[in-house]
Amino acid sequence: MTYRIALASDHAAVALKASLVAWLRDAGHAVVDLGPEGEASVDYPDYGFALARTVSGGEADFGIALCGSGIGISIAVNRHVGCRCALVNEPLSARLAREHNNANVLAMGARLVGVEMAKACIEAFLATPFGGERHQRRVDKLSKPTLG
Repeated sequence: MTYRIALASDHAAVALKASLVAWLRDAGHAVVDLGPEGEASVDYPDYGFALARTVSGGEADFGIALCGSGIGISIAVNRHVGCRCALVNEPLSARLAREHNNANVLAMGARLVGVEMAKACIEAFLATPFGGERHQRRVDKLSKPTLG
C-alpha cells in the first residue's frame, strides 16, 4: 500500500530526512518535504506546526517529524488536536503507536537513531493498522479530555 507522507525536521535532522524522503519515494509513496532545505539553524516548532497542519488538514495520510532528539518536534506536533505524534526509537514502539494509539505522526531523533533503524520504525508504523475496539475510546479522549 502506498501513502501520502509529509516529512519535516529541524537543522539537526536534515540529512536523515533527505535519506528517508528518497527511500520513501523509491517505495512509491507520495512524499512532501516540508523542510528545511539546509543545515542552517531553524526552530523545530515552526516545522512541527507545519507538519501538523498538513496531516490534520488531510493533505497527507501520515507525517514523520525529525529533530536532534525527536522530543521538541514531537511536542510541537502534539500541540495540534488533530495529530497523535509518537516519539519512537525502535520498531515495536512504532507498531504499538499505530495499533493502540492510532498515531498519525511518527517522531524520531536523528542523533539517536540511524538511517536503517529509522526505516525499520517507518516500515513497522506503515504496516500496522489501528486496532480499534477498546483502543478507540481512549484515542477519542485525547481530543476530548474527561478528567479535571
